[in-house]
Amino acid sequence: MLELENGIMIEDRWLDFAFSRSSGPGGQNVNKVNTRATVLLNLQACPAFTDSQKSRIRRRLASRIDSRGRLMVSSQEFRSQTANRNAALERLVELLNEAMRKRPARKKTRPSRASVERRLKAKKHRSQIKQSRFHPGQE
Repeated sequence: MLELENGIMIEDRWLDFAFSRSSGPGGQNVNKVNTRATVLLNLQACPAFTDSQKSRIRRRLASRIDSRGRLMVSSQEFRSQTANRNAALERLVELLNEAMRKRPARKKTRPSRASVERRLKAKKHRSQIKQSRFHPGQE
C-alpha cells in the first residue's frame, strides 16, 4: 500500500509491475536477467483519487500515461530487480505528490514607471545610432 502526502492511500491491487532487460549496470547480468522495473498505476479505475485529482494528474503527467489510462514509471538504476521496484515506487509517489500539489495563482504585476522610461530611452538611443548611419544620396 502506497501513502501520499495528503493521506491518500493506494492499494496494491491498483498497481501492476512489469520487468524487462535493463541497460544499466550489471555486467553479464544485464544480458540475462530482467532487472528494469516498471510500475503501472491504473489511474482510471483507482478509487483513491477524485475526478478533479485524476484530471490534474492526467494533465501534469500526460507524457507518462499510456492509451489505456495507466501511469507508467520505470527504474533501471540498480542491479537488482527488488531495488529497481522500490525505486520505481518511490518515484511514483514523488510524481503523484508533485502533480497533486496546487500551484499558487500568479499575481499580475506591472513594470515600474522608471523601468518603462529606461526601456524607451534605450530604444530612442538605439534608433539614433541607426539613423546616424544613414547618409542621403549614398548607396
